[in-house]
Amino acid sequence: MNRESLVSIINSLNSGEEPVLNVSDFPSFSEGGKNPYLNPEALERLASQLSKDDVVTFERALKAVDDCELAWLGFKIVYDSDLATSNVDNEVTKKYGETGSADGESLVFFCNDSKEIVSSREPSPRDMFQMKDVTRGPSMHNEQFEGLVWTSVALFEPIKVWMLGASDVACELEKLARHVGFETIAVDCDAAYLNEERFPDSKRILLSGGNFNGLEEYAAKPEDYVCVLTRGHMFDPEGCLWAVSHNAHYVGMMGCAGKNNTVYNLCTSRGMTDEQWESVKRPIGLKFGAKTPAELAIAIVAELIDVRYRQRYPKSARDKHDESLGR
Repeated sequence: MNRESLVSIINSLNSGEEPVLNVSDFPSFSEGGKNPYLNPEALERLASQLSKDDVVTFERALKAVDDCELAWLGFKIVYDSDLATSNVDNEVTKKYGETGSADGESLVFFCNDSKEIVSSREPSPRDMFQMKDVTRGPSMHNEQFEGLVWTSVALFEPIKVWMLGASDVACELEKLARHVGFETIAVDCDAAYLNEERFPDSKRILLSGGNFNGLEEYAAKPEDYVCVLTRGHMFDPEGCLWAVSHNAHYVGMMGCAGKNNTVYNLCTSRGMTDEQWESVKRPIGLKFGAKTPAELAIAIVAELIDVRYRQRYPKSARDKHDESLGR
């Protein structure tokens, strides 16, 4: 979430002006989205309904951004007031009484992973359930009840996934990784493979010289994930050495045992320690028989999701979640 946008919204509301809510900041309202009730017109209507009472919500969101908090700015979009206020529980889900949404008006709210909620109006128990559900990022049950829909935008930066090598697996990985909230960076030394058609949604870094030597001009952050997927494994040693030298949180490399032994010899001959080598997940991805590029990408992104989950949540929280699911 753009900090400057939040400041602009706060300033406008404090001045009694209608704030500008941009689709670029709230992409779920983009034209042609999956939900017919979430579009630029709905975002404009919501902006016209905001007042000084909503300042506290955006100020709490701004603090979350500054504190790098795991939090979301959520939106309740009402498209049928009567249905929204009168909908009742179904036979399967938890019961919330005979009160539907608290009112027939749309709402902006703040919710963090600790289930702290800030909004300008008191929510109903059913609204509270939906607001907390937004911490699943975004809400899983956003279309559960008639008359209204829910959506959210994360107030924290997505984890960056470096895809070293513009292989077919990397192409498939880009789609899946971005779909589940990662930011992707594709790196290669051949423009025939690293192009907009193959990687339309990634930042693309084209290395010169026909090799990966130029990778040293770039730096990964300790919180980044690195997937070593070079075509034909030609530059796997360079990729692994670069990733561990920047202490990336996760490093995974694709390949069989025989190839990995060769990469090990090349890496250690160039200064990698055995401890660093053992920190590289190999082969990359969860084990379930994946063979094709698309299947391998599913295995890899599943592992990335699990790594992110363990990174963000302590064991006590994970155990509680598993218990609630009956695992």
